[in-house]
Amino acid sequence: MSKSGQAPAAESQETFWKTLQTFNATRIVIALVLLAYLSVNTKKGFWVIEQFLYLETCIVYLVLSIAFTGLSAYYKRRFLLQMTLEIAVDIIVISMLYVAAGGAKSGLAILYLFPLAGGAILAPLLLALFFVSVVTIVLLTESGYQLLKSSTDESISQTGLYGAAFFAAVFLINRLAARLIKQEKLAAQRGQDLQIQQAINRLVLADMGDGILVVGRDGTVFTGNPAAERMLGLSVSDDAARCKLSDIPSLLPIADAFFKWSGRSSSHASSDASAPAFVVVKPADDVALQGATTVWGGRRELAVHLKLRFAHVETAGLRKGRTVIFLQDVSEIENQAQQLKLASMGRLTASIAHEVRNPLSAISYAASLLSEEASDPTQVRLVNIVGDNVARLNQMIEDILKLSRKVQPHGDPIALAPAFIEILNEFEETHALRKGLILLDEMGRYRIRFDPLHLREVVVNLLSNALRYASGKDACIHLHFVSDAANRLELHVQDDGPAITPEVRAHLFEPFYTTSSKGTGLGLYVARELCLNNGAMLDYEYRVDASEKGFDEASGRFVITFAIHDPI
Repeated sequence: MSKSGQAPAAESQETFWKTLQTFNATRIVIALVLLAYLSVNTKKGFWVIEQFLYLETCIVYLVLSIAFTGLSAYYKRRFLLQMTLEIAVDIIVISMLYVAAGGAKSGLAILYLFPLAGGAILAPLLLALFFVSVVTIVLLTESGYQLLKSSTDESISQTGLYGAAFFAAVFLINRLAARLIKQEKLAAQRGQDLQIQQAINRLVLADMGDGILVVGRDGTVFTGNPAAERMLGLSVSDDAARCKLSDIPSLLPIADAFFKWSGRSSSHASSDASAPAFVVVKPADDVALQGATTVWGGRRELAVHLKLRFAHVETAGLRKGRTVIFLQDVSEIENQAQQLKLASMGRLTASIAHEVRNPLSAISYAASLLSEEASDPTQVRLVNIVGDNVARLNQMIEDILKLSRKVQPHGDPIALAPAFIEILNEFEETHALRKGLILLDEMGRYRIRFDPLHLREVVVNLLSNALRYASGKDACIHLHFVSDAANRLELHVQDDGPAITPEVRAHLFEPFYTTSSKGTGLGLYVARELCLNNGAMLDYEYRVDASEKGFDEASGRFVITFAIHDPI
């Protein structure tokens, strides 16, 4: 508390007014106690003046105390003037009672500590010392008067002790109050700075394109930014009820990746702990699956492919740790890359589809004629090379033309089991495969809204891709259906060959991207587009399958999520 300029600071702080109101309420209690105390002692002949003066003084003091309380509650202005007036009334009333009661022998000098302590807390040091000086002068004057009336000097020594004690107490209380006020101002300033910083953080997080989740060690979601809400399709605001990642079915891939990262980071495997994770999150809302062009959070896909990065929040000395999960929508990057590649090659593909097909047919016909007359092995090999490349170019043109085939919007639902049995039988006959090579689980009695020709193209493409990398053993290609918690139907196409690496997975559905010398790079892209045109979603996912020994390592497979499925 400063020696000067206290009034403006006190008027600007609500704490001073609350303290003054508490001070006034205490004054009312003291006035009531004085009334009771004086009424008891007057019957014992303790007082030397007429009794009605004491009662009137205490009653007036009680009325003024109530008035001061109302004034400080409803008129919060001129703090220093109100406080000075109240302390002056306290000193006057206590002095009247002190003198009337006979001075130091009455023991009422201790009442001065109440207004002096209040002044030490609320007033500047100079004004607080002025109050002590006035009280000390009153005490010395009364003691001197008593000394003139009698020969004893007991009262003057007691008065001196009271005065010294009052000066020491006021100075100590004033310094302690000043320190507390300084700490309060510092805390208030830091609170304002923290609020500003939080507002800035909220603004930055709200404007970020990447999603951010703050979770606890057990996966409890504490907060997140709007981008994370859009990506995950749920509300993670501060006011929302807190939930765990594992409690929401659509967030289970994120929960699995988080706990795996927590295990690696706790084992001090820094190189593995810093590696990003790739997951696929699908919406849990059925409304997002009601048609081919229905969007989820403004996007066309029925799932979002996320790149996850984890970072510990350093909380030294605190038991409650936090982890920040950074979510990057890789699907948007993939879509942008595809759009750029398609835009640059659009004219070329159109030319291939319309201008090259006729010359290509002539080359194929000429190669067929040459193969009939070729007898030399070298000529046969060259003719075969021409035929293979013609077939490859023709397949590329066919894939491009498939993109223009749109789904029939009013097509009837097709029965799932007969359609797949027919497709598998035709595929086995075409590729001369033995029975048992492809394992098809029980499909159930479901119907799906999917163009039959498009469904055949997609399934044949996935089976051809699986056959290329499968081992050739029995049940090396596995097809099974899964109905998840969100009432969606998934088709899993899996082979026993090596899984696709995350690096290749990042470009898997890009047009003209292939890892095979005989591929065109359009098969998976066309299959995904056909699924999207039919309100479904095709993706390559890493799933963990349960076994008798627990859970195996994650294995890759192609997953088709059908938009609508109904039991027959």
